[in-house]
Amino acid sequence: MPIIELKTHINSNLETCFDLSRSIDLHKISTAETNEKAISGITSGLINYGESVTWQATHFGIRQKLTSKITSFDRPYYFRDEQVKGVFKCIIHDHYFEKIDDQVVMKDIFKFHSPFGFVGKVFEKIILTNYLTRLLENRNKIIKEFAETSKWKTVLNG
Repeated sequence: MPIIELKTHINSNLETCFDLSRSIDLHKISTAETNEKAISGITSGLINYGESVTWQATHFGIRQKLTSKITSFDRPYYFRDEQVKGVFKCIIHDHYFEKIDDQVVMKDIFKFHSPFGFVGKVFEKIILTNYLTRLLENRNKIIKEFAETSKWKTVLNG
């Protein structure tokens, strides 16, 4: 199972970074290039423990749906979302937040396992891991941008 680990240093506070990371509205902004839409479950605002969201997006020219659920939650330090329905065999995304000096260190650990056996494993190595890494890096860039400016108020109701 491939694992993507990212660290993002943000000049903000823990609560803002944590809440931006679980904001459905910010997620839509950060995934505009794949036309991602929340179509059921929690479709706006902040997602909480035990809640789920179904996303519809276009990846590799194919419209897909994925439902994820928040399965662990310790605000403002950690939460986990897991795929409960979708094309992947498994997606587990752990989000960690730690204050170090005057910065928040946001750490993502993203584990996934694609379908389609051997062909899926080759696709993971050649294309999918890099593709997902870029999506996560873009998401983190948007979180950082919003957290370090007053833009956070537009999605967290100020």
